[in-house]
Amino acid sequence: MRDHRRYPGPWRPPRHGSGPGALIGALCFHVFGNRAEAAALPQPTQAVAWVLLLIGPLALAWRRKAPLAVLAVAGAATIGLATLFPPSWAYAVAPAVALFTAVRAGCGRPAGAVAAGLYAAYVAVIGIFPERLGIAEAARLGVRDAVLAALGLGLAMVLGNAARSRAAYIAEMTKVNAERARARQEQERRQASDERLRIARELHDVLGHHLSLINVQAGVGLHLMDNRPEQAREALTAIKTASAEALREVRAVLGVLRPEEEAAPRQPALGLDRLEDLTADAGLPVSTTTAGQRRPLPAEVDRAAYRIVQEALTNVRRHAAAGSAEVAIEYAPAELRLRIRNDGTAAEPDAVGGGPDTRAGSGAGSGSGIAGMRARAESLGGTLSAGPLPEGGYLVAATLPTAAATEGEP
Repeated sequence: MRDHRRYPGPWRPPRHGSGPGALIGALCFHVFGNRAEAAALPQPTQAVAWVLLLIGPLALAWRRKAPLAVLAVAGAATIGLATLFPPSWAYAVAPAVALFTAVRAGCGRPAGAVAAGLYAAYVAVIGIFPERLGIAEAARLGVRDAVLAALGLGLAMVLGNAARSRAAYIAEMTKVNAERARARQEQERRQASDERLRIARELHDVLGHHLSLINVQAGVGLHLMDNRPEQAREALTAIKTASAEALREVRAVLGVLRPEEEAAPRQPALGLDRLEDLTADAGLPVSTTTAGQRRPLPAEVDRAAYRIVQEALTNVRRHAAAGSAEVAIEYAPAELRLRIRNDGTAAEPDAVGGGPDTRAGSGAGSGSGIAGMRARAESLGGTLSAGPLPEGGYLVAATLPTAAATEGEP
């Protein structure tokens, strides 16, 4: 299979789009702009003139595949017309389009050489040797027409170079934007992975805590419950053995998720009951409001809510020029709703919780930290959105379902 990405030779440049517009336009200029002159010619010269008028525009159909050959054909046809018609730009449209296309395709030097040769032939035939060739007086070339023809060729080359530079710039910007998009996606995947890792460590902490309690309680039972000597002792021994084995297995499987230098947790589990400590250490005034009847939440929902508020306030402190923040918690019948809002603006392009992302092409909530919070909310079946507010400031809103986790409670 041909590799279209390889840069081809000067006779087969890359395609920059094909279409009949240039061909039809040149055909209209050649036919309608010169029909009166062609009709005034006697036969068979008139037939030759019509053929020459059609050759240049029709040759443009191959200008993408062989631009230099098309330029040579269109230019030769125009020189032939110049020997029959008075000097006019109307029959020079096809070679001008061919020259523009060749230069835009990257054949600037060979196209310039071909154009220079055609121009020299044009000046020689029409301006230097018209009498020897039997060219009519009206068709002979003057100084003004020669200068205008040279300027037209130069303008076509300048426009072709400009179009080529613009196409290269657009291609480079497209590549850069694609690389940035891939980098953002990779960053979001990495943040989601880091968040899942933190969730796994929390799972390790919870299982380790509860299994340790079972182990301790089973040991106490062995010493105190002597009223049912054999049966109770065997059951408690089995509980102690099973819990110790389960604890070892959990630590063996999940222990690699915790960095070696990180000590085992010795503080209560994180949840909204510790929200007051979190807002006190936020580094800026934070007001907290609670709506609905407060109730115990499933442990995973409670931890997720705490982490989302923590991440949002952390990013406000790090990235946003905010004077204050508001944390609103609503206990709905089947879900928990969180709203963390601040009155600042983004100080960094990746600011989260601080203000609008100022990078071109980035949407609301595309900065650092949002991907992790969203992954945490979606892992529980919830949603999270983040973005600037019309009236100013930035809002992080999350909804975490609680009904599925509480339906089985007494």
